Order: sequence, then structure tokens, then C-alpha cells
Amino acid sequence: MRKTNLLTSIILVLTFFFIGNSFSQELKDVKLLGATEVKDQAMSGTCWCFSVVSILESELMKQGIEHPDLSEMFIVRNIYFEKAKNYLLRQGFTRFTEGAFGHDVFPSVAKYGIVPQSVYPNTSGGAINHMGFDVKLKAFLDSVLVNIPISPDWQNNYNRMLDEKFGKVPEKFTYEGNEYTPREFADKILKFNQDDYIGLTSFTHHPFYKPFNVEVPDNYSGGLFYNIPIDELIEATKYAVMHDYTVGWDADVSNRFFSQKLGFAMNPENKTELSSPVNPDEKEIAYTQDTRQELFENLTTQDDHLMHIIGLKQTGAGKTFFYVKNSWGPVGPLKGFIDVSETYFGINTITLVLPLNALSPELRAKIGK
Repeated sequence: MRKTNLLTSIILVLTFFFIGNSFSQELKDVKLLGATEVKDQAMSGTCWCFSVVSILESELMKQGIEHPDLSEMFIVRNIYFEKAKNYLLRQGFTRFTEGAFGHDVFPSVAKYGIVPQSVYPNTSGGAINHMGFDVKLKAFLDSVLVNIPISPDWQNNYNRMLDEKFGKVPEKFTYEGNEYTPREFADKILKFNQDDYIGLTSFTHHPFYKPFNVEVPDNYSGGLFYNIPIDELIEATKYAVMHDYTVGWDADVSNRFFSQKLGFAMNPENKTELSSPVNPDEKEIAYTQDTRQELFENLTTQDDHLMHIIGLKQTGAGKTFFYVKNSWGPVGPLKGFIDVSETYFGINTITLVLPLNALSPELRAKIGK
């Protein structure tokens, strides 16, 4: 009896394995763009930085640099300083946390430059851990606000806290035999221009084809995103990938239909969660621009996480999925990547950031860019 049970169990396991993999194999590559290896943001709320740095690394790969590795923590450190100035000028009446938006990376690189990971690595010596650090910084800034006018010494003391956490910022460094400042590296190696990037979104409480400040907590800097209909947002993402540009994706992932463990994000009909085996061709929940808006305004759809779209896939029946690079380490069957259906994307997307040249001429004309 035990042997029979064991044999039955083996058959069931093998059946499950092959069924699950047969669904996964239905996804065929339509377009896959170059991307660096998956990283792990670990115990930090810095997905916004990992996603956009990955875009910049993909741009370097297009220039022929095979294994670019840029420092996320260099940018995180500099943005913590920008957040501090914003917090003090608003006299504490604003948000101060680890979170930010993808578009915040671009002005940081324009102002402070950027450096390779080897020049400014994670100083913790292991997994990144920022737990409680934002609370510590906020407490210091609140103490500065006790005495107005505030003392300019706050900057020296604040920078010492940043140095202790992240390390001192290098004035100059050597890369492949040449010396650069961080700004020179951004200009000469990355060929960076802040105006080369744009943000897009899709909500009805602001006019289409105009920019607006997306009202979510982590948009501390008040960055503007051009508003377009959701169907056009989906098509803009496809157009970008098909024309060799990757896209930064900000979305709600705190629901049971996003599963890094299974390697899929979908919204199947008549289900309360995504379960294995996943059938990519399964019919998904219908949605409209209005239902998407309702989910945003009742706070069901929130700004959870930012990732990096690097490709398109299709099932045998022609259903399209976005191929997305995450920053949670090599988790799941796709080793840190995930296949995201158009429906999931359409319901859960908050914003996108991407190169301006990734937009079609028709869309650029509509938004005046």
C-alpha cells in the first residue's frame, strides 16, 4: 500500500510539473531587450531606484557596454539629501520615508551624476537593510525645525549621518583607466540628459494629453506625468519595447493576482487569487477606464512597487504579456522576472517612465513633445 501511495504521489507531482510547464512554454518571445542581472533591494524601499537604474544600464548595453553595473545607493543617498531640503522648506508638513518615484532619479543624476557600483557599493557588507533609517533621519530633521530660523549646520550633521550609512561620496574615481567626477561619468559614459526621459500615466480626474502631479504619497517631489487614455498607455509601452526601449513600470502588486513565486501577474475571472498551474490564455476580468479610475480613487489600486519592462511575449493564441524585471532577487521560475498580462497592466499601472524617443510620433504630437 505504501508503494502504491508513493507511486501515485510521484505521478501526481510529475503531472503537475508538466502541466504547469506546458502553460509556461506557451509564451513565446516577441521582443526581448538587453538587461543586467536581477538585483535584490532586500530590506529597503528603494525599488524606484533599482527600476530606473536598470533602465540606464540597458541604455549603456545599447552603447556596447556589455556588463554595466551602476550604483543605486549613490542615487539613494543623494535623494535623501533632496528629501531633507524639501521637508525643511515645508516645515515638516510633507512625507519623509524611503519611498520616491522613478522620475526622481533623473534630476538626481543631472545634479549629482552617477558612479559604477564598484566605486560606491552597498556598505552593509550583506543584504541591503534600511529598516528604521528614514525614521532616524526624520527625527533629526524634526529637531532642526524646533528652532527657527534653522541653523545651516544641519547640512553638515545630516551628511555625516548619510556618510555613516552609505559611505562618503567620491569626488573623483578611475574607470577603465580614466579619471572622472560623478557628473563627468554621467555626461561622458552614460551620455545622460534629463530631458531625454518622460513620465506617462492614465487617469480621468485630469485632462488627457496634459501633465499633472500624480497624487500618491511617494511622489514627494511633485513630478509631472503626461496623462493619456489607458489603451494608448498600453500601446505606448508596446511601441517602446518594439522600438528597442525599455520602460520603468510603477504599479500595484499587493494583491493575490501578482505572484513572483509563480512568475505571472494576471486577473483571471471568477478567482480570488492566482494559483498554480497558471494558464496564460485564461479569460481575465474586463475593465474600463472608468473602473480603473474607481479602483484608484477608492485606494484599491495604490503605488506599491516599481519594476523594469524589458520585453514582450505572446501565447500561442496571440495574448500579449509584458516581460518584467523585478528587484527582489532571483525569485520564482523566471529567476526574478515575471510575465504580466495586458489586463493586469491596464488595471494596476500607476505611472511609467521611459525615454522620450520611445514614444511614437503620433503620441508626441498629442502631448506636444
